[in-house]
Formats: sequence, structure tokens, C-alpha cells
Amino acid sequence: MLKALSNVFKIEELRNKVLFVLAMMAVYRLGAHIPVPGVDVALLQERLFAGQFGGALDFLDLFAGGALSNFTIFAMSITPYITASIILQLLTVVIPKLEELSKQGNEGRKKIAQYTRYGTIVLAVIQAFGITLYIQRFGAIPDPSIFDIVLIITSLTAGTAFLMWLGEQITDKGIGNGISIIIFTSIISRFPSDMYNTYELLQAGTISILNVMIFGVLAVIIVAGIIFVQQGERRIPVQYSKRIVGRKVYGGRSTHIPMKVNQAGVIPVIFASSVLLFPGIIAEVLPYDWAASISNMLSPGSTLYLVLYGLMILFFTYFYTAITFNPEEVADNMKKYGGFIPGIRPGRSTVRYLDKVLMRVTLAGAIFLTIVALLPFVMRPLTGVAISFGGTSLLIMTGVALQTMQQIESQLLMRHYEGFMD
Repeated sequence: MLKALSNVFKIEELRNKVLFVLAMMAVYRLGAHIPVPGVDVALLQERLFAGQFGGALDFLDLFAGGALSNFTIFAMSITPYITASIILQLLTVVIPKLEELSKQGNEGRKKIAQYTRYGTIVLAVIQAFGITLYIQRFGAIPDPSIFDIVLIITSLTAGTAFLMWLGEQITDKGIGNGISIIIFTSIISRFPSDMYNTYELLQAGTISILNVMIFGVLAVIIVAGIIFVQQGERRIPVQYSKRIVGRKVYGGRSTHIPMKVNQAGVIPVIFASSVLLFPGIIAEVLPYDWAASISNMLSPGSTLYLVLYGLMILFFTYFYTAITFNPEEVADNMKKYGGFIPGIRPGRSTVRYLDKVLMRVTLAGAIFLTIVALLPFVMRPLTGVAISFGGTSLLIMTGVALQTMQQIESQLLMRHYEGFMD
């Protein structure tokens, strides 16, 4: 691994990309310490974030890397962008114009990305407005004038817009998916404080060393399982017919279609978390008794939340897999170049076969994602370790790290260097 790491820094282009990503992560963490003007942060922390994790705002604070509890300009993190992306992807299926744009290659994707940015700003303004009204109820805004209210909303919206731009820059000029890396940075930034809190609980006698050991073993098992499933794939054999052109023979080779068990990666977990956070936050900021009831029902850890969370992970796994893997397109390309699956007729029979295999393989990946995402709610009462990240965060961190390493690996192998996964 050390040799592969040294190979990364031998290649100037790859070295610059990795250093760019690290620099952008540092910029993000620096911005996460710039406070929003006009807010009494000490009062806010005392009245709103003094308890244990559990509420929608506390869960959002995890994805914001502590920026929400400190009420900095990145308090809303990148969640409005993720929500806007989900809405656009769902609309692409039902609106013919958006579906046509998605098939127009790079230009169509640019147009959809532009609509996503507009949607992000709209959702960010709505969310910033709701959060501002919510903290005002607790007296966290000493001078609640129109100017201060507008300034806070603008600061929060600008912070989300900047993170959206930062994520796109990482994707274009760095390595890996920018939005995923921002979320990864947020989660990993909580690790030192979580370790310190666990140490304090250990010193106070609230938990025992056995609890910590059980948590550590479960975390290792989860990470190993994530890597195993992320790397797992069903290989469908493909045979290409021989073609004689002049005196040369083309084709006749055997290959396979790698159908990954978890085709969607960590996207379903991120999507499901973001979708469930949004109504919970809206309900939490409304000053009504019925809104408080809805907020409690949608609070992370509640029965309704767990049921909806599991169902949404299953849905988004199939939904995102259907977007990224099109059996009809694969079958057409195979037929075009003289390829066929042994024992399966080309054309519609191949499409049906691929679709059948995809549904079965995706089911295994979807169930795995759901189990891992729901594990922290089992681990906490079992181990007694009140750590803010569990299965969901471990899944995101491991998945993002694995995908980024795979991209670096492909860059190294392309230049005839040994990679991380040899």
C-alpha cells in the first residue's frame, strides 16, 4: 500500500488531483468554523444541542460535520443539493422533456445540472428560512430585525451554494465524486470528538471496556461486509461470433458483463437520509403541536423512521440501478457487435434475462444496504456506546473511500503502476 501511495505522487497529473481534493477538504473544514453573523451560538448550543443525538437537527448536524451545532455558514451542508438531485432524477422518469435531455449526452446533462443548481438554491432558501425562524423561537437571535433575518438566511444559502460549487470542482478537477467526498469529510471530522466522548463515558463508568470492544468488533465486521458486497459482482458470460473480413478473422472471443451486487453504491443511503431529514426538519421548525408530533415520529430511531428509512433505501437502490444499468441498451450493443449470452437468444430474450438477473442481484445489495443502515439503532442499546456514527456513516465512509481508491487504481494501472488492490 505504501508503494502504491508513493506511485500516486510520482505521476504529476494524479498528484495534482489528489492534492487538489485535500486542499478543497481543508477549505471546507475551514469554512465550517466561520460563524453566521447575528446569532448567539452559545445560547443555541445550550438550549438546542445539549442532548444526545436523535432529533432531525442532530442527525443533520452529523452530515454537516458539526457546522449546524456551531451554526456556521455551512450549517445546512450539502443536503439541499442532494434533495434537488433526487427530485430532478425522479422528474426525469415522468417528464418527457427531461428524459429527452438525459439522452442528449453531455449537453443534456449540463442542462439538467443547471436545473439542479436552481432547485438547490430554492430548497436552501426554504430550509434556511425555516431554521432561522426556529432558532429565533429560542432567543438565539439577539436582534431579530428584518436585516438580521435576511442576513442569516443569505449566509446559510450562500454556504450551501459554495459547497455545491466546491463539490463540482472536486468532481471535475480532482478524484472521486465531490458531493460524496464532502459528506465523507463531514462524517470523519466528528471522529475525534466521538472518541473523546466515548473515553469520558468510559472514565465515568457509564460504559465498560467490554462495550467498547463489542462496538469495535461490530464496526470491523460492518466495514468488511461493506467491502465484500461493494466488490462483489455477478459475471454474465458473453461470446462474440467470428467474422471473416478479407483474410482476417475478427471476434470469436469470450468476455463477461460485470453486474455488481451493489450497483448503486452509497447513493441510496445518502438519498434516503436526505429525503427523511427534510420533512422532519420542516415539522420541527413549525410552532404547532401537530408538527411536534410529526417531528417525533420522524425522529431518527423511531419506529416510523426505521420503516420508512428501510423502504426508501430499497426503493432508491432499484431506482438508481435502473438509471445506471440499462439491460435493453446492453443487449442492443451486444447484438450490434455480434455478441450473445450462451443459451440465450439475442434481442428481447437477452433483455429479459439481463433484467431478471439484475433484479435478483440488486435485491441482495438492497437488503445488505438496509441491514447495515439500520444496524446503529441496534448497536447503541447493545453496546451502550453513544457514538454519533454507526452503520449509515460507516457505509458512506467506506463506500466513498473505496470508490475513490478504485479511481486512483485505474489511473495507476493505466500508466503501468501497481495499484492499491493488487
